[in-house]
Amino acid sequence: MAVTNLVNDPVGVDTTLDSITIRKDIAGIIGGASLDVTGFTPAVIKSGHVVIKETATGVYKPMPIAGDAYAALPAGHTIEGVVRASTLTAKPMVGILYNGEVNEATSPYPVTTAIKTALTLIKFAKDERK
Repeated sequence: MAVTNLVNDPVGVDTTLDSITIRKDIAGIIGGASLDVTGFTPAVIKSGHVVIKETATGVYKPMPIAGDAYAALPAGHTIEGVVRASTLTAKPMVGILYNGEVNEATSPYPVTTAIKTALTLIKFAKDERK
């Protein structure tokens, strides 16, 4: 007789830094978005991760990474905001903050000048306490 497991395997997401990373949440994309995670290998999309949008399709994606930093912004994409709360890459439904304050010291990757320039309504401040 075949047996079906109806219980998902337990998975934990470390949200320890979420409330420290997103210091002030003023506004975001209503309803959030499901991200296209094709090629994104980390198991978790962390709070503060930059979100981009493909201009031709309107599809949201996590900013690509290269090692311990963000990769270059792909052609035909714009920087839209940051992830509000850590979530599994397997279930990439996220809130996207575009107006508020982000603790740069606890961001998952170093925040570049290009990111700060694109996200003018987000104040990136360094809180040296982690």
